[in-house]
Amino acid sequence: MTAPTDTRATIVVPSSLDMVTLLGPADEFLRIIERAFPDVDIHVRGNEIAMTGENAELILADRVLAEMMAVLRTGQGLTPEAVERSIAMLRDDSGVRPAEVLTANILSNRGRTIRPKTLNQKRYVDAIDHHTIVFGIGPAGTGKTYLAVAKAVQALQAKMVSRIILTRPAVEAGERLGFLPGTLSEKIDPYLRPLYDALHDMIDPDSIPRLMTSGIIEVAPLAYMRGRTLNDAFIILDEAQNTSPEQMKMFLTRLGFGSTMVITGDTTQIDLPTGTASGLKVVEGILAELDDVEFCRLHSQDVVRHKLVGQIVDAYAKFDAESAAASQLTGRGARRSRR
Repeated sequence: MTAPTDTRATIVVPSSLDMVTLLGPADEFLRIIERAFPDVDIHVRGNEIAMTGENAELILADRVLAEMMAVLRTGQGLTPEAVERSIAMLRDDSGVRPAEVLTANILSNRGRTIRPKTLNQKRYVDAIDHHTIVFGIGPAGTGKTYLAVAKAVQALQAKMVSRIILTRPAVEAGERLGFLPGTLSEKIDPYLRPLYDALHDMIDPDSIPRLMTSGIIEVAPLAYMRGRTLNDAFIILDEAQNTSPEQMKMFLTRLGFGSTMVITGDTTQIDLPTGTASGLKVVEGILAELDDVEFCRLHSQDVVRHKLVGQIVDAYAKFDAESAAASQLTGRGARRSRR
């Protein structure tokens, strides 16, 4: 078996692109690439980037730089996170270009553009475009609800639907409605606040009360959905892990003509009373074979908050797996001792 030989590649950066913008302030993006490809030597001179290294890694590093330039040609800037995600996408060999993911704009408002930031987020957004019912399942910070609300606002602005309905079950960690002060509306408001926050990022805040008064946007607890048929609407059920199987069935059967449903949740954060099954956990086994229903999974690498959040998600997943394994061993030991 022969050892791989080093090869050389030279990238000429066109004059239309600023080398400082490509490599980042104080060469920050270049440093990220160098850390990701330690076996590739990278040298910059003028408008040329010369690289030497093992062929497979060299080709991958070359593709990363090509994707970065493709993003910059669209007029969009780069961030350290975007560079790191581009490298991860290319290493996964998904067949999808990072530039296509990072420049897939959903919505622009007040100078801010909302777009997917990871491959799984792009798949989730595409699934919403092509299916009537989509489930977005994953940990906190993966953009499940935020992207769904963005797609709802986009559909409303494009007149694909005539209203948006946002709903959540009124169940939260350690609290129940009866223990909260105030009227029913005041008790419910904290549960719906994350949905209001997402709306305020995407729609002029001054217009939201008018849209809600006219019924074009409705934010309500899940219990308010019972007995209704929701036509020509974009409907989002958030925190769906806190529905019972009966509530999930009730919600799904509200679907009317011309409507889209997105159901989001995190099956590792269930706040239901002990012994109550989660509707989100059982629904995939019931609906997985239906053609116009799609289940999208997001993971810790799709977390778009502080990178420590993804590490926290992984640490808890490891702890839960170890705890489950230990419980199984304890159970087996107890059964043997009874024999």
